[in-house]
Amino acid sequence: MSTTAALEAMLLMATEPVGTDELAAAVGMPTGAAEEELASIAAFYEDHERGIRLRRVAGGWRFATDPAVAEVLEAWLVSDQRSRLSQAALETLAVIAYLQPVSRGRIAGVRGVNVDGVVRTLLVRGLIREEGTDPVTGAMTFATTPLFLQKLGLDSLRELPDLAPLLPDAVALEAELGQLAAEATTSAHEGDGHE
Repeated sequence: MSTTAALEAMLLMATEPVGTDELAAAVGMPTGAAEEELASIAAFYEDHERGIRLRRVAGGWRFATDPAVAEVLEAWLVSDQRSRLSQAALETLAVIAYLQPVSRGRIAGVRGVNVDGVVRTLLVRGLIREEGTDPVTGAMTFATTPLFLQKLGLDSLRELPDLAPLLPDAVALEAELGQLAAEATTSAHEGDGHE
């Protein structure tokens, strides 16, 4: 396998920008050589007018869609032909509905997969919204919208069915996570100004 293919594959799987040093170490090459290879990959996508670009973001590298196709992507995501949600989108929406407000990292933890693309789709479709930041981690949190309630024919979130009979393990896990979060918050507050 070529170094180029390995770098592209790692960047495709990454959920956050990845630094040159980390990528270089992963493929066993000097950082300078990795930097040149990454610049070459970025130039390839730019020169060939591909739909994706390799960008430097937040001190690392990440794949992104070409801004020139933004309107096409938005229209595709909200078009009638794409009106049915995928299984991944439905699962992610359920996690958000029951755990809201919830961060992207926590959603990914519950689902066990990267949810970046699915969260973007749900935002574009107006089924979820950015709710604020998590008080412990500072991560953006998400919650459902009135459109979500409308689509499900619900008056309020209180009408969602109880999870306990459906997923007893998930409810126990949620209680345990809530306890851990409360302990972390308590520890953080105890450490504020008490030296």
